[in-house]
Amino acid sequence: YRSSDGFPILVGRNNRQNDQLTLKQAARSDLWLHTQNIPGSHVILVTDGAEPSETAVREAAILAAYHSKARDSAQVPVDYTFVRYVKKPGGAKPGKVIFTNQQTLYVKPDADLCARLEVKR
Repeated sequence: YRSSDGFPILVGRNNRQNDQLTLKQAARSDLWLHTQNIPGSHVILVTDGAEPSETAVREAAILAAYHSKARDSAQVPVDYTFVRYVKKPGGAKPGKVIFTNQQTLYVKPDADLCARLEVKR
C-alpha cells in the first residue's frame, strides 16, 4: 500500500509474515501499528527516517483495523509506536510481540480507502 501522501505501508498476511516484516524487514525508525488487544496484521509505515504525516499514520491505522478481526466494527483502537520499541519475547509464538511507548488512534475500517491505497502490481 501507499499512503495518499506517498509513504509506503506494508501489511503482514499471517503470523510468520508479521514476524518477518516487523523484526527483519522494518527499520527501527519505521512506525509499527497493530489493533489493540485484537488479532490482526502487523502494519509498518515506512518512514525512511522522515517524520510521518498525520494522514499517513491515520491511513496506516485504518489498514491495521481493516486487516484485523475488528474489520466490521465502528471504532477500532490501533496502537502505534516506532519499530525500535517492538520486541519478541523469548520462545514466543510467531506474530507475538511486546511493545512500549505506544499511542492509540481510534479509526473506522474502510474498505474503499484500502482499495484506493493499494499499489497495483
